[in-house]
Amino acid sequence: MVPLLLVLLLALILFGAGFALNILWWIAVIVLVVWLLGFVVRPASGSRKGRWYRW
Repeated sequence: MVPLLLVLLLALILFGAGFALNILWWIAVIVLVVWLLGFVVRPASGSRKGRWYRW
């Protein structure tokens, strides 16, 4: 009974980690796309070398 519970607990932990890593990959892709758009999108008037973000 104990080995079965350990296997189920391990499967649950690995499923949760896999789901979390999948979400983190999507967030990383979205951030990369926004960062790349920063090079394309330029403000009409600005004195900060054409960057649309403030930092």
